[in-house]
Amino acid sequence: MPREILKKNVAPGPYVALDCEMVGVGPMGSESTLARVSVVNFFGAVLLDEFVRQKERVTDWRTQWSGIRAKDMVNAKPFEEVQSTVAELIKDRVIVGHAIQNDLKALMLSHPRAQIRDTQLLAHKHGQSRSSRPALRNLVREMLGAQIQEGEHSSVTDARATIAVYRLHRKQWEKGYSVVPIRVQKGKAKAEPSPEETPTTDISQKRTHTSTEEQNEDNAERPAKTSRLPKSGSVPKGVAIQRKGVSSGLSTVVRRRAKGKDGVGGTKAKWWTELGSGKSKGSIKISV
Repeated sequence: MPREILKKNVAPGPYVALDCEMVGVGPMGSESTLARVSVVNFFGAVLLDEFVRQKERVTDWRTQWSGIRAKDMVNAKPFEEVQSTVAELIKDRVIVGHAIQNDLKALMLSHPRAQIRDTQLLAHKHGQSRSSRPALRNLVREMLGAQIQEGEHSSVTDARATIAVYRLHRKQWEKGYSVVPIRVQKGKAKAEPSPEETPTTDISQKRTHTSTEEQNEDNAERPAKTSRLPKSGSVPKGVAIQRKGVSSGLSTVVRRRAKGKDGVGGTKAKWWTELGSGKSKGSIKISV
């Protein structure tokens, strides 16, 4: 095989697959802690495979699932060193994993959602699995016809199986992440309204303004309404009842009398002296 092809196959590339193994700490091994990390590229070549030194006493190695034993901690590296190496590997790359949020949580790392491909979620979303959380071994058996995780697990094997499942459905799964670019024309001024539209807008505004003024004039000339009389017996006879806060209509009476018989547009002299006579409409009689 040519050397150029070998270098291409072992290079990180734009896609990497990640898988982790855990061991148990705390009472009865109830809490999980990171023990092994494996990263492979798009072709399954191993980019990283490290054991992580434990800061707490391991109470359950979970060997039947993790494949990790106490002797594997002899050459293990500190958590901070492994974390930094993984962060550098996945930076600006698409990471593929199965239930990958659990792995990122164990590594205490975050990654842009647009650069994450979770085979567990994608297989259910696109109809390759009826289960909402299919196991990796089931996807590999159904899609690739291979058997994994029959005994002790290996993070390298799981990472390679994950990238193989992704490569099989890559074209279909990537459609949901494709972005259509939007072209924006710069330097183009906003289109001005056509001259035919402007007069129509002005006329409609004038009509609205005129109708509002006419309505205000009608309301000014219209006499104020009095409230309905209450039940009989509650108010003495001869007392006029008016609504609180409403004009008595006196200004309207005076305005209409201004166009009287004493001349065109003239008014009677000292008209207010006649308010006490019997002809006035403003008198109020109260019977006691």
